[in-house]
Formats: sequence, structure tokens, C-alpha cells
Amino acid sequence: MTTETEQIVTRNHPFRLRRLEQVFLEGPQTRGSEFLMMLRIMREFFRGFRRLHFVGPCITIFGSARFKEDHPYYELARRMGGAVSRLGFTVMTGGGPGIMEAANRGAKDAGGRSIGCNIILPFEQKPNPYLDEMLEFRYFFVRKIMLVKYSYGFVVMPGGLGTMDELFESLTLIQTGKILDFPVVLMGKEYYQSMMEFLREMVGKGTISESDLELLMLTDSIEEATAHIEKHAIQKYGLQRVPKRYWVLGE
Repeated sequence: MTTETEQIVTRNHPFRLRRLEQVFLEGPQTRGSEFLMMLRIMREFFRGFRRLHFVGPCITIFGSARFKEDHPYYELARRMGGAVSRLGFTVMTGGGPGIMEAANRGAKDAGGRSIGCNIILPFEQKPNPYLDEMLEFRYFFVRKIMLVKYSYGFVVMPGGLGTMDELFESLTLIQTGKILDFPVVLMGKEYYQSMMEFLREMVGKGTISESDLELLMLTDSIEEATAHIEKHAIQKYGLQRVPKRYWVLGE
């Protein structure tokens, strides 16, 4: 049985499947198929905007899906999620396992609100069980916009390529003035030390500015991280009031 999000069978894909968004990125398609793709993307945006309109001010916590419950980084992320909740923020993550689960779990431990924006992947990344609100997205770029749009700051735990993508896209948006200079906290001094050294080399080469490094705070301390967020998000911009609901709009 097939649906509009069906997978198209091919010979060379290791799963013998190719998702519709892969076809979209292969260059020009028929006008009809590209129009339908545009409608699917618009629907994801619309659904995300309506579902997340009342979640309140968020802090988004990024990190690897691969760390298990017994890993020190999992425990650090869980504590960080609780600390962010106690500041009055909704904790938002990618909604999956590992660091994402730990942060959402910490929010629930603290009695706070926990949101997940999960991505649909071939190996079925499953949403974690600590979510008050969960959305699933087919397109990475739509999901990333949702993770940024509702956030007053970002906490970046140790992670892989996806975490680096989210980190540097957030920094680029801040650097170019597309979003305000919300706080970006890197948690894990040992993990991120070599990356920070490389960024300093980039300053020396002139490809980034010294001021760009000021966008980042590197720490292992929950207390330092929350104080930084409180100073640069709460005191600087204030917590935005949750929008009023209108019954005529089905809210």
C-alpha cells in the first residue's frame, strides 16, 4: 500500500528505496511533480507553525542520538534539560533518542514542558517517550527552521554531523543578523576543545572575526550555562508572552 510519502523503488539504493525528497534534490523534475513537492513542503511548514504557536519561549538542546542512558553526556543533558525548565523555558529537541531524550527527560523531571521535532529517516528514528508535544518532519530544512524559530537560545551537547550542522547554521544566522544574537552554549570542554582551536585558527586566517567567537560559550558547568542563558536571553530579551488563543481559529 502506498501513500504520498511512499518510497520509490530503485536498483542501486542499498535499501532499494529512494525517498521523494531525494528525487527533489536531483535537479529539475516535471513541473507537476515539483508543484506537488512544493505543496508537501508548505503543508509541513503550516502544520509546524500551528502546532508550535503556543509552546512558549524555548531553549533548543542539540546533541547526538547515539549516547545511551549510562553515558556521562546523557546525564549532563538530562541535568541541563531540568535546569533550562527551571529558568522558565520550554525544552525543545530533535525528539529522538540519546542526548535529545535526556534533555526532554530532564524537562519532565523538573515539571517543565518538553517538545520534540522528530525527523523521519530510513532507519526509523523513533520519538522518545518524554515529550508533551511531538511533530514529525520529512524535510530536514523544515525541521531545522522549527528548532530555531521558537528558541531564545541554543545548548549544544556533544554530537556528530547533524549536531554540527545545527550548531553552525544557528551561528551563521546570528552572525548574519537573520536572527538575534541569542546565547549559544557548548557543553563539553574536552569534546569541543579541538573545534575551538580550529575556530581560533580561522580567526588567524581572517575567515571569521574575533567577535564571532564571542557568540559561543564553552563550559562543563550547568550553573555557568544557565547564568549565561539568563543574562543573554531572559535579561536581554525577556520571556515572550505566549500568544492569545482564538477560538474562531480552532485554537
